[in-house]
Amino acid sequence: MLEDKNVVFTPLDKIGEFELIKILTEKFQLKQPSSLLGVGDDAAVIEISDDKVLVATTDILIEHVHFDLTWMPLKHLGYKAVIANLSDVVAMNATPTQILVTIAVSNRFSLEAVQQIYEGIEFACSKYNVDLVGGDTSSSEKGLILSVTAVGMAEKHAITYRKGAQVNDLICVTGDLGAAYAGLLVLQREKVTFEANPNIQPDLQGYEYVIERQIKPEARLDILEKFKSFGIKPSSMIDISDGLSSELLHICSQSHVGCKIFEEKIPIDIQTQKVADEFNIPELTMALNGGEDYELLFTISVYDYDKIKNRDDIAIIGYITSPESGRYLINKAEQEIELKARGWNAFGNKP
Repeated sequence: MLEDKNVVFTPLDKIGEFELIKILTEKFQLKQPSSLLGVGDDAAVIEISDDKVLVATTDILIEHVHFDLTWMPLKHLGYKAVIANLSDVVAMNATPTQILVTIAVSNRFSLEAVQQIYEGIEFACSKYNVDLVGGDTSSSEKGLILSVTAVGMAEKHAITYRKGAQVNDLICVTGDLGAAYAGLLVLQREKVTFEANPNIQPDLQGYEYVIERQIKPEARLDILEKFKSFGIKPSSMIDISDGLSSELLHICSQSHVGCKIFEEKIPIDIQTQKVADEFNIPELTMALNGGEDYELLFTISVYDYDKIKNRDDIAIIGYITSPESGRYLINKAEQEIELKARGWNAFGNKP
C-alpha cells in the first residue's frame, strides 16, 4: 500500500497509553445487556445473575519492555504476571477465581526455562486459590511475551468502580508506596555494575524488602476481608500499578471531582527512603510516580472514619474536593502543588 505523503502521523509516545485506549475504543458500544462495564476501569464487569457479576481483566508483559531477565528470575516472572492481574480484580472489590495464560517464547528458551515460569504461575494460583483454566502457547522471533487474563466474582452490590468518589470522601491507601520502584533502581544499578565487571557480584544486602516488592509483589486480597469486617464499602477504588498520582487522577477524572492529599500522610518505607537518598531522588517522587506497588487506592465516606482510623496497613492521605477546587498535593511546607500523571507510560519513558 502506498503511503499518503499528505497524512500527518501521530507518534504514540505523544498521546500516551490511556489516550490511545480512548481513541481506539470510543466508537465501540456495548450491545449485550449483560455487559455492565466495558473499557475504562481495572476490569470489565459482566452480569451473570440478578445478584452476581463476573469481572475480567488482561495484561501483557514483554521482555525488555516490562522486565529484564538479567535480574528477574523466571519463577518470579510467572508469579508477578499473575499478581498484576489478580490485583486488578481485587481493585473491583471482587475475588479472583480463574486465570488464562498465553506465552510466546523464542528458541533461546528451553523446556526447563518455561517450566520455571509455570512454577511461579502455579505458586500464585495455589496461594490465591485461583484456577488455571486455559490459554495459548506460541513461538516468538525474539524474546519472551507473557499475557494473563484473570476472572473474578462479586456480589453486584459490592462491585466498586473508579467513578464513585464523592466530595468530602476520605482518600486512603494500603501498605507503603514507592518500594517497587526503589527495588527496580537497585536491580538496574547492580546490572550496570555487573556488566562493567562480571567478577563483581551483586550486593543486595539491606535492600531485601524493596527488591521483593519489585520481583515478587502481592495482590491485596486481604484488604477485601478487612472491608467486610470493618463494615465498609469503598466509594471508588483502583490498584496502584502506574503510580499514586496517575491512579488518583483516574479516580478524580472518572468521578468528576477534585482532591487534596498531604505529603506527610503518604506511607513510605524506610528502605525506600534509603534508596531515594542514594539515587538523589525525592522519596515523594518515588511514591507518587514509581508504580508497580499493587497497593489499593480507595475512597470512603467521611462517616466511616471511625471504622478505619488507626487501622494497620491503611493510611488516610487526603480527601475528595469539588471539581473546581482542583487536584493538589499539599507538601510539608503547606504549599499546593498540582498533581500530574508522571507514572509509567507504555509508549514513552519510565518515570
